[in-house]
Amino acid sequence: MDSTLPQAASAARRRKRLTNRIKDGLRDLSVQLALLNHQVGSHLDLRDTDLECLDLISRHGPIGPTALARRGGLHPATLTGVLDRLERGGWVVRTPNPSDRRAVLVQIIREKEAEVALMFSGLSSAMESVCAEYDDADLLKIADFLLRTARASRIATDQLAES
Repeated sequence: MDSTLPQAASAARRRKRLTNRIKDGLRDLSVQLALLNHQVGSHLDLRDTDLECLDLISRHGPIGPTALARRGGLHPATLTGVLDRLERGGWVVRTPNPSDRRAVLVQIIREKEAEVALMFSGLSSAMESVCAEYDDADLLKIADFLLRTARASRIATDQLAES
């Protein structure tokens, strides 16, 4: 009997357990971040979708409404309502697009961006502590893993949207 077969089966089981732990951890993280976002939104009197759009505008803005709708996976009519609420609340401004005078760009108001950042400061500080426990090589692997996981999630989202 080949002694490598039990070792290979054991390694495969271990690999499956580790992969499942990562998947479970990502699910837990997803839930916790959703709960945190909901709490932040409640404190700022923003709906969850409004807060998500603010984050996208902060990271990718100034941005056109069509591009924002695509990035946020929102129907354009839904996005119009979100932008109207955000503008009324003083969170964003719509300005003419200098490269297309028929279009507008949406950008976040910097003081409001700081207000949102303050609400996430507890998580930010905790993440600094967590990251301090890893060396640079580990952080590079973690960052790569998260980017690749986000990409896989975008692909799965796009596939569901198309079906």
